[in-house]
Amino acid sequence: MRAMRTIEWRDGVVITIDQTRLPNKTLFLKMKKCEEVASAIKEMRMRGAPLIGVAAAYGLALTAYHSKVEKREELMRQIEESAKVLKETRPTAVNLFWAVDRILKKARETFGDAKAVTKVVVDEAQRMADEDVEVNRKIGEHGSKLIDNKDVILTHCNAGSLATVDYGTALGIVRTAWEQGKEIKVIATETRPKLQGARLTAYELKRDGIPVTLITDNMVGYAMSKRLIDKVVVGADRIVRDAVINKIGTYTIAVLAHEHNVPFYVAAPKSTFDSVHTSKDVIIEKRNVEEVTYVGSQRIAPIGVKALNPAFDITPMKYVSAIICETGVLSTTEFEGLVTV
Repeated sequence: MRAMRTIEWRDGVVITIDQTRLPNKTLFLKMKKCEEVASAIKEMRMRGAPLIGVAAAYGLALTAYHSKVEKREELMRQIEESAKVLKETRPTAVNLFWAVDRILKKARETFGDAKAVTKVVVDEAQRMADEDVEVNRKIGEHGSKLIDNKDVILTHCNAGSLATVDYGTALGIVRTAWEQGKEIKVIATETRPKLQGARLTAYELKRDGIPVTLITDNMVGYAMSKRLIDKVVVGADRIVRDAVINKIGTYTIAVLAHEHNVPFYVAAPKSTFDSVHTSKDVIIEKRNVEEVTYVGSQRIAPIGVKALNPAFDITPMKYVSAIICETGVLSTTEFEGLVTV
């Protein structure tokens, strides 16, 4: 078992794994300021929609915990300023906004002085972290029913314990199936340009003793045409009424899965559901083009060559076999009915 959660609160210090250093080094960030949390999110030292949601909640907790003000109004002003900083870090994953708004709502509803508000904010952030672990376990339980013995499962990017507080969404399903004694194997895409599949998913699965084979992103069509893949299970950064928004490359995999009659499942908590918007409303984060023109510190493209680097793409619901959340397995029709209520 893992020795600690991916992120923890310890007496006014938020501790998390620096994911940019994995798999070669396991280093921990120790953050005492909300600005440090915001920077870690923006620089992807923390990443994964559920994780950055809880991290944002902890960021607001740091602001409250270390504040020197005594008046409630002054503390609320500081918390709301921190909330604005956090919301400006990454625009696509809805969990971050959901978490910040949940903390703000609790703080605004709290009567009493600054001390009372601080306690509520810290307690709520801790509650959200605990909830995330429980939610992931339930996703694993529901999703494992779709996994058969001997299945080979393709996953993209990293939707494991490193992308959550613990256990994982897509990899939570894999872990549960493995713990049930099913003899499964995983094929992980490398996930250019940040290589989360190669660096993080392969790391997690190898650590847990689950058989994993790494492929480059452009091998998915080959693997499916050779019938090497039985099912696809991915996470999500946002699920809107008509589409799934996830790591760039997900759409390609979904189209290939549809063409080859391979079930394509999306695993995500309800905090990822965005019932207000459609895919036309979503802002796709554009990241530094050097992530494409470099691998690590090594430049791989000629100087002056332009590059495109969207962090996410949009997969229409027609390519999704089912959405797995903490309350069960939803067909796309059931999901559409759920979000329109």
